[in-house]
Amino acid sequence: MTAIGIAFVLFGLFVFFTCVVGLYRLDYVLNRMHAAALCDALGIFSVLVGLIFLRGISMTGFKLGLILLFLWFTSPVASHLLAEMETATNPDLERECEVERR
Repeated sequence: MTAIGIAFVLFGLFVFFTCVVGLYRLDYVLNRMHAAALCDALGIFSVLVGLIFLRGISMTGFKLGLILLFLWFTSPVASHLLAEMETATNPDLERECEVERR
């Protein structure tokens, strides 16, 4: 259980590191938001699952699971709303990226 937990935590830290590199290297705001959303979803999932494995079946593991569920439900919604706001308010959107009309 300890080895699995450490592997998940290390993978989560790797995901966080690569997302931070992506935040600095990407130019457009929607690309940066995509990197941040991946960091939220995959990085937090990996770290929290690793911590749940390290703690075992306990009240702490249950609380970490509840935090994981809360973050997995709220983070994509927040990222989507921010992306919608960017596309609605950016006057130079056609210059920055390919726009698909609905």
